[in-house]
Amino acid sequence: MSKREEIRNIAIIAHVDHGKTTLVDAMLWQSGTFRDNQAVAERVMDSMDLEREKGITIMAKNTAIHYGGMKINIVDTPGHTDFGAEVERTLKMVDGVMLLVDASEGPLPQTRFVLKKALEAKLPPILVVNKIDRPDSRIAEVLNEVYDLFIDLDADEALLEFPVLYTNAKAGIAQLTPDGEPGTDLKILFDQILKTIPPPKGVEEGPLQFQIASLDYSDYVGRMGVGRIFSGTLKKGAAVSLCKNDGTIEKGKIVALYTYDGLTRTEADEAYAGDIVAIAGLEGFTIGETIADVENPIALPPIHVEEPTLSMYFSVNSSPFAGREGKFVTSRNIKERLEKEVLYNVSIRVEQTDSTDTFKVSGRGELQLAILIETMRREGFELAVSRPEIIEKKIDGVRSEPCEILFVDCPEDHIGVVTQKLGSRKGRMTKMVNNGTGRVRIEFEIPSRGLIGFRSEFLSDTRGTGIMNTLFDAYKPYCGEIAGRSTGALVADRRGKATAYAIFNLQPRGEIFIDPGYEVYEGMVIGENAREDDMGVNVTKEKKLSNMRASGSDEALRIVPARKMSLEQSLEFIREDELVEVTPLSIRLRKKKLEKNIAARF
Repeated sequence: MSKREEIRNIAIIAHVDHGKTTLVDAMLWQSGTFRDNQAVAERVMDSMDLEREKGITIMAKNTAIHYGGMKINIVDTPGHTDFGAEVERTLKMVDGVMLLVDASEGPLPQTRFVLKKALEAKLPPILVVNKIDRPDSRIAEVLNEVYDLFIDLDADEALLEFPVLYTNAKAGIAQLTPDGEPGTDLKILFDQILKTIPPPKGVEEGPLQFQIASLDYSDYVGRMGVGRIFSGTLKKGAAVSLCKNDGTIEKGKIVALYTYDGLTRTEADEAYAGDIVAIAGLEGFTIGETIADVENPIALPPIHVEEPTLSMYFSVNSSPFAGREGKFVTSRNIKERLEKEVLYNVSIRVEQTDSTDTFKVSGRGELQLAILIETMRREGFELAVSRPEIIEKKIDGVRSEPCEILFVDCPEDHIGVVTQKLGSRKGRMTKMVNNGTGRVRIEFEIPSRGLIGFRSEFLSDTRGTGIMNTLFDAYKPYCGEIAGRSTGALVADRRGKATAYAIFNLQPRGEIFIDPGYEVYEGMVIGENAREDDMGVNVTKEKKLSNMRASGSDEALRIVPARKMSLEQSLEFIREDELVEVTPLSIRLRKKKLEKNIAARF
């Protein structure tokens, strides 16, 4: 095995909002990747619109910087467990990791999830404590928490001897001690990467082995595979073998070969073992497959991804307003889009159901499926989606369900109500830490079913001050029935436009989701009933006009602002007999059976 001393491949691990993408920005600027006068967007690695809006990394992306004559390939990984498949395949491309931790919050659940995968792969870590300028930073305690986390994850003793650096990513500085002389740049960090992360190993003279870890698309060359060369030399125009996941082997030719330089792809004639490159020209390849020598094809082990735990049904929009706002509305459009998603996203499963216009889509969590729906919506699709359901398994003949570890951070005043709500959802408290700051961190073991619809309740109960994160634990024996939403729905009983007069008179009955003038149809959910049963209501009722006037009858109507439901909130809110109608312009709640479905009418 030879080493490529001039290359380093590193992945960055961090929890959501700990400053990972901001640090990559600073590294790109200080390595001279951008010109001084170049206009570059903030958080440049978050290239998707959804990533910028939500402030999270969804797709793993790679870049390359040059420092001291060396090339450092950096992969920015997602920090949310729902996008774990991105992480698992990313770690196959790198030789070490940079663990980024907030100086105040410390290692949080998603840090744990990705770090566990890195330690299993025996990747040497560098610890970076970020946001050291925070007034509430507690650096010594955070450092101890990180060591506890490494020990808890059964890290090898050699991996426990990791270097520690302290940074302020926004200011673009790094230093060796938290309270020493303030740094002026990230030179210390660059030097530490070159020192700690080993150069990639590979057999340059051996048979070609290049594994596809992610997919991309170019208008010029079509579908592209991104990955790392583990052995041999990859040449533009060379004939190769494609070792597919099903065991078959196909012949093909490399039409285009690209290496990475900053945020751009650069055409190359050849690349060697240890390089991270992109290729184009082959047909039908997907993630995990190996591009090998044409004469001696040897496949690498496929990329293992944990199974989905949650499923939803995607169907054609069948409401009276179907086809008004969307560009792609047929079952064929939806089927083609979902099949395309499966090619790019190895953690998504799509199955055909008994109905030709309904598809069962399985994924790692509510957020991952909500991101897929939101992406389709922005592309012009119209569809109806069902309430998320867990995927059960039979393990040794025992009915089992996925369970999660839930991490709750909330003010002391709200411990009682949070514990009570989670208790009714089969949650079991396993740990509580009170640092004396007025906030408490609690850990629960809870079935995944118990978390469906809990987030919005949790935010209401904690007045928006609580933080919750989840981490998949394991499949455990089924733990019995869990009560669902305790309130019913207010359902429109006829088609028309909502009036202020009707909404004003319905306000005592519950919370309203729509504004005056909003067009409704029979069976559409327009609010939440204060009681547990559903109620049919006439939200289009108008005030009868007459020539008689009475004192007080013409007072202005005081309407409480409508509760606007986001896509994630809508998915959490609906019951088994309800759907979310998703179009490019609207998100509506509706009953599965639209007509004559409510007995009680108002």
